[in-house]
Amino acid sequence: MLQLQNKVAPVRRFLNGSMTDRKDIDIDVLRSQMIKRKAELERLVEVHHSDTRPVPLDQTTVGRLSRMDALQTQAMSVETERRRKREMQRIDAALERIDKGDYGYCITCGDDIEKKRLGLDPAVPTCIGCAR
Repeated sequence: MLQLQNKVAPVRRFLNGSMTDRKDIDIDVLRSQMIKRKAELERLVEVHHSDTRPVPLDQTTVGRLSRMDALQTQAMSVETERRRKREMQRIDAALERIDKGDYGYCITCGDDIEKKRLGLDPAVPTCIGCAR
């Protein structure tokens, strides 16, 4: 029964009419940080997108070791782009939680997310207990 109450808690916070009833965090500052970080990630994805292109198979123009190095670099670039896009999704989800009034509360249990945790990663969706 307690589990059910925790799942309903974020909805009650939204129905109170305020963005969040958390007075210990500055949502405007955190929102600004997330928007800036998302813009930076979008710029990085755009600038480095060409690094993810497939490596040419023609070994007559590039030696075997150089091609292997290029394949490794390309694989690392693909993974880096994937991580950047995932972080942008997390930021979008956090901004949506701000708009809904659920920001600052764990999406799993509904408890407050620690202020220090939000300060380190404003887009974090879970409390430390649920993250473990």
